[in-house]
Amino acid sequence: MKKLLLSAITASLLVSTAGIAKEQAAKDATVGQVNRIAISNAKEDAQNNQTKLVQEAIESLKYAQSAVIDLEHNDAKKATEDLEKAIGKLEVILAAKNAPKLLPINNVIRVQEFVGTAADVESAVKTVQKLLDEGKVQEARALMIPLVSEIDITVVSLPLASYPDALKLAAQYVHDNKLDKAKEVLYIALSTFTEVTEVVPIPLLESTDLIAAASRIAKEDKERALKYLDAASDALDVAEKLGYVSESTTTYKMLHEKIKEVQKEIRGKNKAEKLFDTLAEKLKEFKSKIISSKENK
Repeated sequence: MKKLLLSAITASLLVSTAGIAKEQAAKDATVGQVNRIAISNAKEDAQNNQTKLVQEAIESLKYAQSAVIDLEHNDAKKATEDLEKAIGKLEVILAAKNAPKLLPINNVIRVQEFVGTAADVESAVKTVQKLLDEGKVQEARALMIPLVSEIDITVVSLPLASYPDALKLAAQYVHDNKLDKAKEVLYIALSTFTEVTEVVPIPLLESTDLIAAASRIAKEDKERALKYLDAASDALDVAEKLGYVSESTTTYKMLHEKIKEVQKEIRGKNKAEKLFDTLAEKLKEFKSKIISSKENK
């Protein structure tokens, strides 16, 4: 299935703002503290908003696996019973309104954080290029491994377009006493899950929280707000240097320009509320269209 599944978890993380985070940075927090809270909140959101696994789907898989064992023991009667139960569990799902084509049955969350600046990324990339030119591929590879800063959410899904029919076909083969055929169908059905990994860039989460933190204190602490915005711009630089690309019409350059507009207003009459809102919306839309999906079968 080439069409990528955007899991509910990732959609939530990509478009979330600091306003719905579990913890909010103190008004006198350092940039580092704001960033740590942003990452902590993102991890917590990923855990708390895991895609709900449908119990019927999991039970259906268990019955299908039991049917394979039954067939290994040439127990056609027991295999038929288990297949009927497996199909019955799926019927519950398929009868639901707007039943999905892909039904999540498992998910794994992995966090990899790059600790460094955009300049550090540039330096590493130049070194990698030099090593590759010298034919030192493995040394270059070792330097590339740390150049990632993201939360990876892998969702394993059951393809409802094909799995139920496979179970019914297996049941028909058992009925016709073609147990080897039934086993073959079940083996294929139990190995054709769709695995999709969605990538949430940590620097973009940090930038979002820094902008939100700046907006909360812009009236009372101009200098700190300006520092937060500088750091938000730096985080965008890191994301760009690490190669996180968005399909949005908004670009990294445009986001940097919006940040400068807000900073200029803070230094002036300091009526930046609408500018903050515009910047936040632009970044939200930019993140929601990040090109980061990977699918395996």
